[in-house]
Amino acid sequence: MTTSSRIAVTGIGVVAPGAIGVDAFRATLYAGVSCAVEIDRFDTSAMRSHRAALLRDFKAKDFIPMMKLRRMNNLSRMGLAAATMAIADARLEGAGFARPEVGVAIGTAFGPVQTSIEYLREYMEKGAALAPPQLFAESVANAPGSHVAIEHGFEGFNVTFTQRESSAMTALMFACGQMLKGTASAAICGGIDEMNELLYSVLDRIGALAHARNGEDEVGRPFDARRNGTLVGEGSAALVLERPGALRGDPWALVSGFGIAKDATATISDWGTDSGAVVRAVRASLDDAGIAPDDVDAVWASANGSVNGDRLEARALRELFGDNCPPVVATKGMFGEYAAGGGIQLASAAVALRDQRLPASVGFERAEEGAVLPVTRASTPAGVKHILVNSISAGGGIVSAVLSRSDLG
Repeated sequence: MTTSSRIAVTGIGVVAPGAIGVDAFRATLYAGVSCAVEIDRFDTSAMRSHRAALLRDFKAKDFIPMMKLRRMNNLSRMGLAAATMAIADARLEGAGFARPEVGVAIGTAFGPVQTSIEYLREYMEKGAALAPPQLFAESVANAPGSHVAIEHGFEGFNVTFTQRESSAMTALMFACGQMLKGTASAAICGGIDEMNELLYSVLDRIGALAHARNGEDEVGRPFDARRNGTLVGEGSAALVLERPGALRGDPWALVSGFGIAKDATATISDWGTDSGAVVRAVRASLDDAGIAPDDVDAVWASANGSVNGDRLEARALRELFGDNCPPVVATKGMFGEYAAGGGIQLASAAVALRDQRLPASVGFERAEEGAVLPVTRASTPAGVKHILVNSISAGGGIVSAVLSRSDLG
């Protein structure tokens, strides 16, 4: 993107573990404490893992009228609440925007799995005639995005992406592309996922989750030598995007560039070994933003505690930056992984650009031999102009973006 075509992030809404709303999110982000808690929704006694980053204090009725609330599943409630907060933060309502020019792009790794389970249970027990039709309507992945558009009257593009860990970043890339083409003047973009027993038990069975081992507690440890799996998170984060022009205040950040690539060595359920593919995506995002590697002031890593995924990204960052790698931030040890984590990752980078502060990478203490990176250990003030945000998904999808300080537009 050229300087004149950067997309502004003008609003942020967050429904995250330990943080409802952007102000609470900022406080939690810089507190440097994991949001993981013991799971009490279902029995994990037969599993190796027992913790997740769960929502505890979210009250959907604070954001959605009760009559509408009853027609939504939990995923839609989280998505609509986050979008409504972002719209209020951006002062988008009543701003004179033509509703046909506002689009919605949402990313979700797994969508409404729990709703599908509930509908199929009703179908099998009662038959098709008595299975609740509203459950079926809410069982599709684009239900949250549809609710956002219906509630706020947005008539532009409305799409939902399921690209594993990269779902939210893919949604952001699409939305920015449409806005640069002129098909929309503004967009709501973000990531959303919920944790449920089926998802958790499958991830536990295949050994993807962080677990206690060798006297070490069950902790998500991005980039740490002791890591043994991912911390699962849930929630939603939404961004309001606008084309630069008649903005009503100081944006949180600017989206300056994107790069995308495919690691062909990856299997369908794991990360591959082609660090060159990651480097290509990163270089493409830097070229799109019109900056060089030396201009990157911080990296928001995709690292989530998976052995192969973290190792792949660490190798790519060393190849790209050599001994001059900027500070590396990994937020998924705090808020968890999947599309909500991707949306929260983006929101945290935008917040850091305005606050000029880097958060700690919760869970990181000791680097793996041969994979030393300047991973942040504490929250510190920092002069940050450009942040590289990586999203690398199992299966080989890679999306990189550059977020820039708002006064650089």
